Amino acid sequence: MTSAILSALGVLTKPLGEAMVCGAEHTEQGALMAALQANQALLEDLLQERNLEEVCCLREQVRAAASWVCGMTEDVTWNFIQECLLMLLSLARHLTLQLEAFRNKDASCATGRLRTSEMAPPLPPDVLSVAQQKILGAALQFVVSLGLCPYLAQGVGVPLGRRSMFGTTVKGLVRRDVAPVPERRLLTTASVLLELSELSSLATMVYTRHLGDIMAALCQLGYSPCHTEKGKAKEGTDVSNEERMNCRVALQSLLGKVYQPIVIKELLFLQGGSKQAPPGPGAGGGSSTPLSQAPPWLRRLCGQLLSERLMQPSGVQSVVRAVLEVGVGGESDWRKCDGVARILAACPQQSLSPDSYYNQVCPQILELLHFRDKLTAQQFQRVATRAALTIVQDWPEFAPQYLLNPLFRSLRRCRQVTGEGQTRGTVEEWELTRCVEDVFKICVVGNSPSAPLLKALGEVIPVLFDLYCFTKKNASHLRAPCQEVLLWYMGNSDPTVALSVIKQLCALDGVESGVSSGFHFTPGSEGGAQLTPSESISDEDDALYEKVAGEQWRVECLAQLLAEMKDSDLPGDFFLELLRELTCWAKEEDEEEDDVCQPSMTLLQLEQHLFGKVSGRGQKLALLQVLAVMCEGLPHTLLLHKPTQVVEFIRAMLQRACVGLDQVPAVQGPVDTQTLSMGMGLVATLLSGPSPLGAQDYSAMSRLLPPLQEISQRHPEAAIQELASDLRAAIATHGSYRPESVSRAATYPSPETLHNVPCKKQPKTQSPQMAHHAQTGLQLPASHSSSGTLPPPTPNPPAPIQTRLPSLRTRGSSADGTAEPEITRRSQKGTPPPGQVVAGTTAGGSGPCGGQPGGRGGSSHPPGGATRGTFSDCLLEACDPDVPTRAVALRTLTRAIRDGDRDALQNQERVLMLFLENLEHEDSFVYLSAIQGLALLADSFPERILQRLQIEYQSGPPPQKERSLETRLKVGEVLMRASRALGDLAPHHGRPLIGVFLRGTRDEDSSVRASCLSNLGELCQRLNYALGPWTQELSTCLTALIRSEKEAEVRRAAVHVIVLLLRGLSDRATQVLSDVLLDLYRALKWVVRSDTDDVTVLHAQLALEELHDVMQRFIFPKQKLEKKIVVLP
Repeated sequence: MTSAILSALGVLTKPLGEAMVCGAEHTEQGALMAALQANQALLEDLLQERNLEEVCCLREQVRAAASWVCGMTEDVTWNFIQECLLMLLSLARHLTLQLEAFRNKDASCATGRLRTSEMAPPLPPDVLSVAQQKILGAALQFVVSLGLCPYLAQGVGVPLGRRSMFGTTVKGLVRRDVAPVPERRLLTTASVLLELSELSSLATMVYTRHLGDIMAALCQLGYSPCHTEKGKAKEGTDVSNEERMNCRVALQSLLGKVYQPIVIKELLFLQGGSKQAPPGPGAGGGSSTPLSQAPPWLRRLCGQLLSERLMQPSGVQSVVRAVLEVGVGGESDWRKCDGVARILAACPQQSLSPDSYYNQVCPQILELLHFRDKLTAQQFQRVATRAALTIVQDWPEFAPQYLLNPLFRSLRRCRQVTGEGQTRGTVEEWELTRCVEDVFKICVVGNSPSAPLLKALGEVIPVLFDLYCFTKKNASHLRAPCQEVLLWYMGNSDPTVALSVIKQLCALDGVESGVSSGFHFTPGSEGGAQLTPSESISDEDDALYEKVAGEQWRVECLAQLLAEMKDSDLPGDFFLELLRELTCWAKEEDEEEDDVCQPSMTLLQLEQHLFGKVSGRGQKLALLQVLAVMCEGLPHTLLLHKPTQVVEFIRAMLQRACVGLDQVPAVQGPVDTQTLSMGMGLVATLLSGPSPLGAQDYSAMSRLLPPLQEISQRHPEAAIQELASDLRAAIATHGSYRPESVSRAATYPSPETLHNVPCKKQPKTQSPQMAHHAQTGLQLPASHSSSGTLPPPTPNPPAPIQTRLPSLRTRGSSADGTAEPEITRRSQKGTPPPGQVVAGTTAGGSGPCGGQPGGRGGSSHPPGGATRGTFSDCLLEACDPDVPTRAVALRTLTRAIRDGDRDALQNQERVLMLFLENLEHEDSFVYLSAIQGLALLADSFPERILQRLQIEYQSGPPPQKERSLETRLKVGEVLMRASRALGDLAPHHGRPLIGVFLRGTRDEDSSVRASCLSNLGELCQRLNYALGPWTQELSTCLTALIRSEKEAEVRRAAVHVIVLLLRGLSDRATQVLSDVLLDLYRALKWVVRSDTDDVTVLHAQLALEELHDVMQRFIFPKQKLEKKIVVLP
């Protein structure tokens, strides 16, 4: 019967045939009118047939029960709509009866026999096929187009003319002047559609296509003010108050059971366009034309309904989904997101109070941050971020309570948790992860700082920093968001507040911050962190160690955090603040010495006095710890970011020097003479720069006047007094008066330059290095040997500030061998001052030790004493006790040998002795320079130097005792570098080295054995086929060490030799190692199975992989698509 009813509906809605159209009027309205009348007459004929008797009977039953049927009227369209409504109600009643019978039958079958899993479930009778759904959809479309939309008031809903050109045709067909009245027709159609929607299968088709039209009809019937104005002019024809109330109830029920984003979207359409939008319909129903303006009562009603949707649970999410999905394909841009955020942040007029509104909305806004769907998460997070920031800025009285407190709740719990109920007091991993991610999204991604937000975030910064320190020790996904939030807070907070927070993080204020006592962070199961109770430590020493180590780690993490703030002045300001506190500490030391415990003190007073002194000293130690870590971990370009910070740094140095003037002359003050001279030299450099200083620069430097005046009056050394007075005069006159001493101090700010006196005298007792050079025949220049002092340096004009500032930081050269610019400038002139280090030039500069231009091997050295004297000075400075001076001299000699300097090549034996003696120096800057020089000598003169180094590596030269273990290892480093540099000469010069290294594998010390094996591996991978005669000895040595050596590091080195051997020989391994390859393979397999050291096993696995690749290429060679052409004779 369902098919019969739908076929009858198909007859009503089928298009008119061409023959009948030709007989109708030649207008669209006439053709439509003829089609409606013809279809209705055809349906009446079909219902008289026997196969549709049941349909006819059911239709008559529905007609009898319907009070709205008024028979045939003069309006053809309404007659057609009545037939459609009767057939739809007949279909709904039939499907309802069939569905009840199906459920009863299914229940009875379930009790009678069990249904197996293989059996398909029976199909409910209300399921329609695709063709049937198409017929039903056409009927519903006719009902809405002809029976509902034409009777909506202007501005209510979307007019038919905006939807298609068919709407204009329909509007001319409807007659509103005949019975029943339009309001009654509208009520009838809406009631029938609501009755149809009670059946789930029909409700889907009704609501998915015509929800907006039904809502518009119910709004007009229930809330339109025009109904109350008519009174009871035509009783029984107009809509009564009871019917209006029923429409309101139906509207509320409809809004409650439909998917809320769809409801909100339809309400937004019902609100209409803005007041500026033209109300006329668009051409052809184009979507680009704005919506017409809705009547005021409808706008108020829609606003009230939207507010109710928003205040419901998950109402915020529904509003966001509805707004963002409006458009083609659900796309949205940032303007829509910001618009929705402003809507959510503004309290609606329909709300009872802002307090209740934000109490319900703010938690829902925070829930928008927790979506994991990539398609919607980004849009939802943007809306939530903008809405939260707008609420914080516009409503600061409600934001802390309803938004910020829930946002930081988990981090605050870490500070407020107590020892009672520790299992309940812990903070779970998911809570911390969600909290940190939410804070990151709102603060860093939103990036809209405000006072309430910064204040609330500042309260949990210590906990966040503790979590950051924990993540630095472990692999955690929370490290990056914690770091970004900390940097954002420090970068956007007031500088004074940021400095106070940094002091709190370093515990410089004496107040413990961070998580509660007795709790600590532990790793979570998903890569996060959780707060758990910490285990109590009974041993006081262990507890003290844990505390000190934790404080040290916090300071190091803070230094790493400050190192990320490359464009901020905060690291420099904090550094200067530490220096100022250090100066205050120096002043307090004298006061503490005078503070003596009075005999009249009680025990309580004495205890409080001693406790205050102990706590004060603890803070001083913390200050020194932070200052030391910052000096070691942060570059000077970050600590002194601005010129004003440089001035403040100098000022702090001068103030500490002034404090030292009050101490006993015999005791060295906090700032010694050399440091003070360097600081004043830096001031002179700033004054003597190439670019003139401005008024602001001199204004900043005016703060140096009081300490300079005090130094010029009270310092014990006259030279420093004079320089301080001259600097003060130059600053006070804004550079108008600049004495010669200022320019001389800017040239090279050393104590010798400041005093303008001869340099330091040579010590009366010779160092061991000097004595050794005397034995080897090294002659010192006459100017040095005849007198114990050195002549004063030659004054030079000031250099540009870019080349002078590095020389103020250190007196030596950099790690890569680049010498100081001042020394380079003197060497370029060819008249270096005696006693100073003569450094080589940078790229494109003058040649080393000779001061002549030219490249490698192409420099011409002038005869005379200038070059000879310069080389002699380098030899002398290579024995200087000063570490930077000695290192620069060694690197200068290295460059001289590399560039083929004549004097260096002629005195290679002396240079070799210098390098060997400096290998025993304890400073890494010196012995690494010596290693580099020896490697270069071995590369230039391999036959002589390698033979000498082999002797040194084994036991040292015959006249001396055996060298120390450390020195032998350094010589081994030289041999390894020389082996790498041999290149194609390795087969020729490498054979003696193999013997030395093989003999070294039997040394008593395990470090020497490991060193010999490492050098052996580096050499063997470069010998190629020349390794053939040594394969048996190598195999025997390596396999014996692998199986019998007790030290793990030696076994690692032996296995690593095999790795390097296979890697160097590559495809040639099967030829060179053909006799020993099986033995090496068995040794490697034995290591994998039996060795207890994990690193040795790893090396063996790597060697087996190399061997596997070699054998795979040997057994299965790569096929090459090539053709060989042989030319016959």
